[in-house]
Amino acid sequence: MRRPDAGPARIVPKPGPAPRNPAAPVAPESAPAASTAPEIEIQRIEVGPGAALERADELVDALLEAGRAPGQILVLTTGGPHPWQQHEESFGAEHYWAQLGEAQDVFYAGAAACRPVRREVVVLVVNGGSAAAVSRAVATARSHATGLLVLCGNAG
Repeated sequence: MRRPDAGPARIVPKPGPAPRNPAAPVAPESAPAASTAPEIEIQRIEVGPGAALERADELVDALLEAGRAPGQILVLTTGGPHPWQQHEESFGAEHYWAQLGEAQDVFYAGAAACRPVRREVVVLVVNGGSAAAVSRAVATARSHATGLLVLCGNAG
């Protein structure tokens, strides 16, 4: 999925800690004390909705190059579907959703429609949708992630 002319992907966190290698072990961000969700690391890539898909693709490429297995990565969108999701859905819904359970490749889905599944890494692409829909998508993405959640776009 990396374009031949694309440079290396970078994760740009909000001001604070220095950028990290996405595959390197780091101390996770603490979840609220009342939450039963596991503690996960949360990173943010601030980018507008028009560039969110491209930056997410660069991030996925960087994660794969850093050694993450494709089946560990789930990419969710808040607006229109990712082009790869559209391609896979063209083979039929049964084929498309079977890939989620097989966990052999990066899986792409709309945040509002993704079936319950856990993945080590979840990339939430904020490529549209209302503020309420984005807020729900962040909660959904967090519930799917077991180690790293990357919010790519303006997630509020």
